[in-house]
Amino acid sequence: MLTMKHSAFAASLAAKAVKALTEEALLTPKPGLVDARDNGSHTDMSIDLMFTSARALEDTFREIAIVSYLHPVDQSLREQIALIGREGEKVMLRATNGVNTHKGAIWALGLLTSARAAFPRERDPHQIMSIAGTIASFHDRYRPMQRTNGQSVKKRYAVMGAEEEARLGFPHIRDNALPTLLHARACGKTEEEARIEALLALMASVDDTCILHRGHWSDLITIKRMSGAFLAADGFSTQSGRKLFYRLSEHCKFRRLSPGGSADLLAATLFLID
Repeated sequence: MLTMKHSAFAASLAAKAVKALTEEALLTPKPGLVDARDNGSHTDMSIDLMFTSARALEDTFREIAIVSYLHPVDQSLREQIALIGREGEKVMLRATNGVNTHKGAIWALGLLTSARAAFPRERDPHQIMSIAGTIASFHDRYRPMQRTNGQSVKKRYAVMGAEEEARLGFPHIRDNALPTLLHARACGKTEEEARIEALLALMASVDDTCILHRGHWSDLITIKRMSGAFLAADGFSTQSGRKLFYRLSEHCKFRRLSPGGSADLLAATLFLID
């Protein structure tokens, strides 16, 4: 039975997921990604479209939270939230006129929302990621068989994609984004700078299938190297860091590359910490 407390908790988690997507979109500047300044490497996306997509997904996250509330972590839960997530993708595509704005984010944030709802008293990001990884590891018997762009890229380059990232408990958030964000905050950097550094920490470490789908292996290596160099130069705190960021942004725009996988993981990071 759905109680008022249960319903309110589900609504709060859904609002938190939408907030994370909105704040990721608003974060400026971001190399190759839509932000408050421009559309990055995208010709079919804008900041307003990202907002529209995020708002359209609120009911999806709320439904995931409702079915997950105090639910045992098992195959049944995995399959229920997968069905809701697939319906959420359809809602997203209707809202965006067919533009894939947040498919990867539905997967990551859906799992984290489910984990948080299954254990409503759990607030430790590492525990929530671990629970989400367990949920993701169950087999979905009703999963459609068609191959996605991400799956094609994984097969071609033998890299880890969003599915593996989740099943392992989001190691790039745990080992890269979260420590970088918390360290930047501890050093007195602005919240915007801390979040940008968290994004670049992901870009420096993730084998981003969105980059590989649009570009080549050499593009991924270049972006990872430049992102790491930006962090090593202490980010926007130094002239060399600012120059590196400009070069990275220009490279992404010139090559029409977008680190969408890293953006999804940044949104997931913001969901975990805010």
